[in-house]
Amino acid sequence: MSILAGKKCVVIGDRDGIPGEAISACAASAGAEVIFSSTECFV
Repeated sequence: MSILAGKKCVVIGDRDGIPGEAISACAASAGAEVIFSSTECFV
């Protein structure tokens, strides 16, 4: 059983780092429910 199983998560990725979609896919495969995902540019 995963630590994220049955949890809800909000994902904010970085444009120059790891995009939100990639983090969302990892969290979802670990059993989390992704309720919001975005990729932002932090300058």
